[in-house]
Amino acid sequence: MLAVSSGRTLPTVAVLMGGPSAEREVSLSTGRECAAALRGEGFQVTEVDAGPDLPARLAEIRPDVAFNALHGRWGEDGCVQGLLEWLRVPYTHSGVLASALALDKQRSKDMYRAHDLPVVDSVLAAKADVMAGHVMAPPYVVKPNNEGSSVGVYLVHEAANGPPKLADTMPDEVMVETFVPGRELTTTVMDDRPLTVTDILTEGWYDYDAKYKPGGSRHVVPADLPASVFDACMQMALTAHIALGCRGVSRTDFRWDETRGLGGLILLETNTQPGMTPTSLTPEQGQAVGISFGQMCRWLVEDASCDR
Repeated sequence: MLAVSSGRTLPTVAVLMGGPSAEREVSLSTGRECAAALRGEGFQVTEVDAGPDLPARLAEIRPDVAFNALHGRWGEDGCVQGLLEWLRVPYTHSGVLASALALDKQRSKDMYRAHDLPVVDSVLAAKADVMAGHVMAPPYVVKPNNEGSSVGVYLVHEAANGPPKLADTMPDEVMVETFVPGRELTTTVMDDRPLTVTDILTEGWYDYDAKYKPGGSRHVVPADLPASVFDACMQMALTAHIALGCRGVSRTDFRWDETRGLGGLILLETNTQPGMTPTSLTPEQGQAVGISFGQMCRWLVEDASCDR
């Protein structure tokens, strides 16, 4: 746990945000929101756009805690966590191993299977092979193996005439997984406690715009679900959180094919750095169970440590 320097009533916090990943803009929004909330809780806060000079900036600021508001590669995959361990700066959210496991979709699926959590079939394939022909029978989804926030997600429909044409920004190796029809559900775990379940309603695919643009989606929280499905989401999210070794808060996403009952519930992935923007799901779930945004941010700071 964090050690508060003598003479300080509250720890000073460096909010790490931005960075070089594909999710930079979302991270900047998360960072600004969290910094404002922490100032409202009485903390002395410095906002840091994480770049190659991050070690020098941290040495200059000498914060008691680094609040990790980064998303995607480098901030969510164990890299910045390793840097903070090396510098011995206590930090929020998950540690090196859990972060690396969760962002690597294929390896996290291996962990889910080992804990009897339901996942769909998937393969890692060369980008060139995916564009040359169907590597599995449609419908399927193509996405980077190590990005979040629906960055670079392609849905190939059953009636597709041919394979997808992937953007130049897609990595050389991608994940191809069986498409799961149904409703988008998600559950946040905070301090090893599942909060609630949200049903995410959109007009189409729950892509990047649906996640982050105002009006892109509508959230029903708590979700109106059969008790068995609601309870399964809560338990599976907690199991995934523990299996991956997550700390702080995590959010696990599901799809549910209601025509199949409980057997239609599939775990998609776990986010170790869930977004905290005005349209984000995790703060909304906290508020639904009586935890304000400021309280959630404050708890994350109080929970910060090294050796996570």
